[in-house]
Amino acid sequence: MTAPTAPTTPYTELGEALGTDFFSVRDQFTDEQWQRFADTRTFVDTEVLPDINDYWERAELPWHLFRRLPELGVVGEDISGYGASAMSPLALGLVHMELHRGDGSLGTFLGVHAGLAMKAIHMCGSEEQRQRWLPAMSTLDKLGAFALTEPMHGSDSVALETTATRDGDHWVLRGEKRWIGNGSVADLVVVWARDTGSGDVLGFVVETPAEGYSATVIPGKVSLRALWQADITLDGVRVPDENRLANATTFADCAAVLATTRGTCAWMALGHATAGYDAALRYATAREQFGKPLASFQIVQQRLVAMLADLTGMQLYCMQAARLAEVGKLSPTVAGLAKMHNTRTARKILSEARDLLGGNGILLEHHVVRHWADIEAIHTFEGTETIQTLIVGRDVTGVSAFT
Repeated sequence: MTAPTAPTTPYTELGEALGTDFFSVRDQFTDEQWQRFADTRTFVDTEVLPDINDYWERAELPWHLFRRLPELGVVGEDISGYGASAMSPLALGLVHMELHRGDGSLGTFLGVHAGLAMKAIHMCGSEEQRQRWLPAMSTLDKLGAFALTEPMHGSDSVALETTATRDGDHWVLRGEKRWIGNGSVADLVVVWARDTGSGDVLGFVVETPAEGYSATVIPGKVSLRALWQADITLDGVRVPDENRLANATTFADCAAVLATTRGTCAWMALGHATAGYDAALRYATAREQFGKPLASFQIVQQRLVAMLADLTGMQLYCMQAARLAEVGKLSPTVAGLAKMHNTRTARKILSEARDLLGGNGILLEHHVVRHWADIEAIHTFEGTETIQTLIVGRDVTGVSAFT
């Protein structure tokens, strides 16, 4: 038997984004923000979408796309100096939205490397540590990972069991981590561990390869398939004290890093939802049934308009969160509310898009099913909907429903 040939879609413009700016948010972009958005959109439409389905299906890393990120000048979040991108909150959000409109694995790769690993070093490291690591991370000459979650501690990560024991001018790390994006390929892994002496949670940069450090890619994953998450074992890994993040002395310092990325998740979800809506609208106008385009049926128009209404609501959440971040007023609670709302809404839009495409909705060539699967990971990481709900609920009622 001969191998089947890859099908070609008759909808040749399926990957090109259509207009969804019904509330004229474009008018609020500066020239710099618009340029970053436009450059990233061009990259997604011309380089990401033609290639990514194959990598996603085979669960392989698209290194050629990863390596383009520093060339686009989008590595480093809002960090200034050290060769980092120094993006404004709105530009940062727009870039993540567009990368996720292309592919969740690509966007999450950058989020882990820059939003978590680089931000942890920038926020919690000394100036010497920033100078030592951040320039090479800004060019992706050094790849970062962020190791917090453990096999038995996800939502309750504050209860982490990984330990750090002082031994002269070194620390000895022991424990296990799980779901660590980039963990099997990273050069620098930010590991959070509990000091066996003080009981405090500290941050360490483990430079790999390191004796006692092992990482195994988690198999069988059906979301973010073109990104590898790993199980990590720390079996007596010796880390010099100079690699202990100087300003990470409690779990609150780790939580502060996570708080900066939670709002970005709302933009990620917006990107996935935009991809689903675009694909559904393209399909509805091109696909004919009963002798006329699907888009001519009232029920299809109603469903598309409902999707658009939800999508524009997501846009406004993101825009206001960015405005608050610009003036230093984006609280963890508001960021959590935006993340909760947008990931939940994106799941709804993508389910509707998949259904509107009928049987074709489960084919990768139409793009929707990849986003439909990937949004499940984003809905879960950086705090589940349940946890975000309880955080907002605590703020609303003044009563905490969890420890």
